[in-house]
Amino acid sequence: MPLFALSRRSGDVITPLRTLATVVAGAGLLTLAAKVQLPFWPVPMTLHTLAVMALALGLPPRLAVAAFMAYLAAGACGLPVFSGSPERGIGWVYLMGPTGGYLLGYLVASGLVGRLAASDSSGIRRLLAMLAGLLPVYVLGAAWLVRFVPFDQVLALGVTPFLLGDLAKVLVLAAGWPLLSRGADWFRSLRS
Repeated sequence: MPLFALSRRSGDVITPLRTLATVVAGAGLLTLAAKVQLPFWPVPMTLHTLAVMALALGLPPRLAVAAFMAYLAAGACGLPVFSGSPERGIGWVYLMGPTGGYLLGYLVASGLVGRLAASDSSGIRRLLAMLAGLLPVYVLGAAWLVRFVPFDQVLALGVTPFLLGDLAKVLVLAAGWPLLSRGADWFRSLRS
């Protein structure tokens, strides 16, 4: 069973309040991940990849997407949830800036990874799903970044500096996932 999955097992009914709490908690995790950053230009390096992939593995795909949509909505409304905000802008100004394509890519990845990595999948399948999830992040991010930097510098500024870090985050999450799942199962058993 996924880390944060909400399911109908042994009389456990999914309630709208519980679903809302899960989505808000996911958006909160994404906000915290955005605030942990190394300053790069034009796109800062954050823990977004780690948080997006963890939510995509741990939540049903629709809830992982809903959590990211809630995060984007909070940012669009002007809350300083994005990395570098409010200093680098807030609301729609930030969303339309250099990181907008990456945020859209994370939204796509949040649903894609969950669909590719079934809850009972092997570690290899989870790893491959996360690697596949990086593809829309980089493709959409780089395509959007062309609006802000010369075409011949897009890879050097918007992809290359982040590849090793993102691969390391994905590998750490893939390796630690069984431990995280067991910890979540233990925590759920305390509520029973």
